[in-house]
Amino acid sequence: MRVMRALMCFLTACLWIPFSAAAGEVVIENVEIVASSAGGYNFSVTLRHDDTGWDHYADKWLILSGDGKTILGERVLFHPHIDEQPFTRGMRAVLIPEGITEVIVRAHDRQHRWSKQEYIVKVPGR
Repeated sequence: MRVMRALMCFLTACLWIPFSAAAGEVVIENVEIVASSAGGYNFSVTLRHDDTGWDHYADKWLILSGDGKTILGERVLFHPHIDEQPFTRGMRAVLIPEGITEVIVRAHDRQHRWSKQEYIVKVPGR
């Protein structure tokens, strides 16, 4: 009985490891930025990630100043998007200080943390 239980655990682990490693880093496919009539800028960010469940999904993205030193906005994603890929989420009225002509968008997932990819976007009208 113990041998059978150990064998089942081993086989389950063998199947789970490749499945959990199949989903890579989150990819930023597109970023749109539009000046807001209320001030600031509206962002639409499209992400692609092989979300597998609550332990591995794209869970946030950041808007950083062009030098990467200042966080201008953060969008937290509260659930996996397993059946919705790619997906787009927005952030409204992000204040971008004068003098900043471009911003960086970075994305995060629960397993790989911050993606190596940085998406650089010009700020309209600057």
